[in-house]
Amino acid sequence: MSDRTPPGDPSGRPLPPRLDPRAGRSARHAAPASPAQPRVRSHRGVVVARVVAALLSVVLLAGSGWGWYLGQVAEAGVNRTDAIPDDGNADSGDAPEAMNLLLVGNDSRADLTPEQLAELSAGVDSGVNTDTMILVHLPADGSSASFVSFPRDSYVEIPGYGTDKLNAAYAYGYSEVDESAPLAERQAGGAQLLIQTISQLSGLRIDHYAEVDLLGFFELTSVIGGVEVNLCYAVDDSQYSGAVFPAGEQTISGVDALRFVRQRHGVRPDGTDALPRGDLDRIVRQQVFLSGVLRKLLSQDVLLDLGTQRRLVQAASESLTVDQDLDLLDLAAQMQGVTAGSIDFQTVPIENPDARDENGSSIVELADDATLRAFFADLSAEPEAPAGEAPAPDPVEPSEVSVAVYNGSGIGGLAASATAALEAAGFPVVSTGNADSSDYDRTVIRHAAGDEALAATLAAQVPGAVTEVADDATAGTVQLILGADFTAIGQPTEPTTSAPAEDAGPARTADDTSCIN
Repeated sequence: MSDRTPPGDPSGRPLPPRLDPRAGRSARHAAPASPAQPRVRSHRGVVVARVVAALLSVVLLAGSGWGWYLGQVAEAGVNRTDAIPDDGNADSGDAPEAMNLLLVGNDSRADLTPEQLAELSAGVDSGVNTDTMILVHLPADGSSASFVSFPRDSYVEIPGYGTDKLNAAYAYGYSEVDESAPLAERQAGGAQLLIQTISQLSGLRIDHYAEVDLLGFFELTSVIGGVEVNLCYAVDDSQYSGAVFPAGEQTISGVDALRFVRQRHGVRPDGTDALPRGDLDRIVRQQVFLSGVLRKLLSQDVLLDLGTQRRLVQAASESLTVDQDLDLLDLAAQMQGVTAGSIDFQTVPIENPDARDENGSSIVELADDATLRAFFADLSAEPEAPAGEAPAPDPVEPSEVSVAVYNGSGIGGLAASATAALEAAGFPVVSTGNADSSDYDRTVIRHAAGDEALAATLAAQVPGAVTEVADDATAGTVQLILGADFTAIGQPTEPTTSAPAEDAGPARTADDTSCIN
């Protein structure tokens, strides 16, 4: 945000050049990789991790024999890392069966030959910087999936290091571990600090972690025969990523697929800037490509081709690294009901996409803390009733809703200010006080069975609030428990694609094939 200071090194421990996450240099200016550079993962991790989940859902339906065999192939080749920290990882209050998975890609090219680097216009290895970070939320009922992208230049608080770019967190954690320690321990250190940073930012507990390397992404796109994308304009980025594409619908794979998801520069035929928002426009490309991958996986070409399924799982498992406890078959089972139309892609709400630090380097200012907490609370809110049951009740007049206000945020005076705002909006407040705990991360509206209409009227005026039936609630009175995410009364709840996120780009679903810039 605007009052944050420029990046610094509050620890007093300078990072080696190959680990410096603030270098921001292009591939052609990057320093050569050290021969001892550890093997880390690329920013295509989200693609392959998602493939494993979707693919295994498919093969489970294809027959127990194939499901068992392909599950064994995946598990046998998957690398494991101790990514989930013991502390600094919030208890989000989600339903026990819900899952938050952090998908990460490190922009390393350590495994690529000089010929491959040249073919991909990938420059040289840039160290352990994380260029792609996506939080995936899977609700308990397995009916949908939400992907939230974090720009790598998001300016955030990193535990123990002060404010810096988000892609610095992994490098700081990696460098904290003694250089003589095994590579797996250093990678785990990076993953744990990144998870702590994302958890602190979102207020959510991160249950699982996954990342994948560049060669795995390359193999994936070749196995599935390419992915369809749709461009509104022709674009030429031969100077940086090597991406040169015509306008319209087209199928890309292999080298072109890598160039597409890496692209953040380029010009149109008329000479205008094709991707003026840089990394934010690259995020849109990554989301669109992922949508195409998912549509392809759910097509008859893959559903009915067991050979393709087998090659996909092998390609994914050989390059995938996950946390110690992630069970891929359990993940697949949870996602069997997910369709392309029930998968949405969003970008975390931001405030200023054009901000610069004192050195002129790009930084992305995120929305204020209350907006971010409300965004993630809405993202992870479980539906009150399964689809197909009775429709939500029509709201009533505020004067018909008696409200008891309880402060569970730990912020003094919040109940009094909320009471004044409620009364000004026409709600009669019958009592106020402190909640049974001051650790409510989310604002909760509790009501007795049968008072759904009263609760819906109040919920429409409390952004991000979660509504639940409570056996101990008094009939005719709705309880409002103010959590740390509480913002204001009198502002109707907006969907997660409201104003703060518009600068980053509107939400898309995986079945959206409209063109992008």
